[in-house]
Amino acid sequence: MPAVTPTLALIIFAAGAVAGSTGALLGLGGGIFLVPFLNLGLGFPIAMAAAISLTTVIATSSSVTAGRAGMNLMNFRFGMLLEVATAAGSVLGGITAQLVAQTTLQRLFAFVTGAVAVVTIARSTQRNVITDPRVDPGRLGGRFFDAETGATVVYRIRRLPLAVVVSFIAGNVSSLLGIGGGFMKVPVLNAWCGMPLRAAAATSAFMIGVTATGGAIIYYGNGQLQPVAAAAAILGVQAGSWLGLRASPNIPVRVLKLLLAAVLGSISLLMLTRGGR
Repeated sequence: MPAVTPTLALIIFAAGAVAGSTGALLGLGGGIFLVPFLNLGLGFPIAMAAAISLTTVIATSSSVTAGRAGMNLMNFRFGMLLEVATAAGSVLGGITAQLVAQTTLQRLFAFVTGAVAVVTIARSTQRNVITDPRVDPGRLGGRFFDAETGATVVYRIRRLPLAVVVSFIAGNVSSLLGIGGGFMKVPVLNAWCGMPLRAAAATSAFMIGVTATGGAIIYYGNGQLQPVAAAAAILGVQAGSWLGLRASPNIPVRVLKLLLAAVLGSISLLMLTRGGR
């Protein structure tokens, strides 16, 4: 593990700012960018990179939740339902991470991010909104004002069992890899469960903080959390999240989806080609 000098702390801060801004835009928490950077770029063991990343996921969740409050984008009822499954998976992932080899985690990271990128591209032109604001969204659906169209839109939740299963898996993978779980939940909720991307991203950002906490505690208890590096990353993520929240309403949904797919695909390729060296 590299020594955390002032220069390295500044680099981690800058990386956290980039991760925070993109994570706030897409509801991913930023960990999906930080883990490869810390592991492959700076030489941190992947378990330690995951531990640092999970602390930044908590910070991103807090920033985005506060920034989106009052906009009706976060579906709290649906989010808390899924969080039960996600938290259970998170605790299990934090435990099993201590038993899995680093190269296995890197390959798992590459495979999952690549698969989600393909799904996101395939669904990039579809929007899960009902344009009639008088329609009943059901018990778990919602409505919000869409700045892109200038109208109130409604959505209904479909395939609830799929959402619950994916949330459990996302929680497990989140703790294993330190990436918050949003990278799985956002595309699946958008592609198959009826949530518009903006609502899925905001709801995911609300959930990932709870998800990350369970895994972060286990990593901390095993002595794998580097406090100075984590502090630098958290400060960077907070600054980046502030910028991402303000840019998000001005970016079309299709652009956000393509950005999500490009980021996931690039990281998948990087981890697959460089992981384990």
